[in-house]
Amino acid sequence: MTQRPSLPPVARQIGASTLSPAVGLGLKAQHVREVIDRLPDVGFFEVHAENYMVDGGAAHYWLGRICEHYPLSLHGVGLSIGGAEPPDPAHLDRLAALVARYQPAVFSEHLAWSGHDGLYFNDLLPLPWTRTSLDRVCAHIDQVQTRLRRTLLIENPATYVEFESSTFSEAQFLSEVLQRTGCGLLLDLCNVQVSCVNHGHDSAAYLAQLPADRVLQLHLAGFALDQDGAGSPLLIDHHGAPVDDSVWRLYADWVGAHGPVPTLIERDNNIPALSELLAEAGHAQAVMAEPKRHRLAPELP
Repeated sequence: MTQRPSLPPVARQIGASTLSPAVGLGLKAQHVREVIDRLPDVGFFEVHAENYMVDGGAAHYWLGRICEHYPLSLHGVGLSIGGAEPPDPAHLDRLAALVARYQPAVFSEHLAWSGHDGLYFNDLLPLPWTRTSLDRVCAHIDQVQTRLRRTLLIENPATYVEFESSTFSEAQFLSEVLQRTGCGLLLDLCNVQVSCVNHGHDSAAYLAQLPADRVLQLHLAGFALDQDGAGSPLLIDHHGAPVDDSVWRLYADWVGAHGPVPTLIERDNNIPALSELLAEAGHAQAVMAEPKRHRLAPELP
């Protein structure tokens, strides 16, 4: 067994907070009352941190009710970990207050950037895999982990361009970040499929480069299929469709090789009835229990 590298001081001090190996859902406003009334068999719920960065209101009331029954996964979209500048101190203060209020089981963010020089973009933008980017990302993660006093889970991106200046592969870059900061990896298997298809890479080879013991959560989602200017397939990470069969296969392979990991069914657009998301969660739970049997991902009921 490969020995895990010694963690930096900040990571040794804060330790890791994780979910049990179960399947969760993203909590959507249109489903909250039904969740409270039914208390469905779900392992946890996830919310976007930026939707709750206010002092009070109905959203906090309902989230408090949900947290009486379910663990919470808090997912950030605005820290701009990959940006040229450190995370905005005011944003980080609001995030720290939110973490203190709800004590989520995990907090995660994206390996991307979304702001520069006071301007903010409603997107998660890519960065080159270079030594300069690596040093900057690690410094920003250390800042976040120190402020929150907990381990951050960093999510691999869905990308549509690659930089000629990159000197690492994406998987190598992620592995370096994990080793240097002691953070965990939120492995989004839909993003893996999207990026690998878009850039002509092999998803299995990508996954084989990652340190499996640092994968503390998985995301599953669907994507849209388009074509680029040359007529090649172009996958769009739009979170607006059921989990694709190709992602189910990656999931079965990963769980079969490395064991159960807390897993989220992610849907942010074209939100279906709660029953449809529960069916997907049930299928993920079945795959988690018997990955070899579900390698080809039969149709959901």
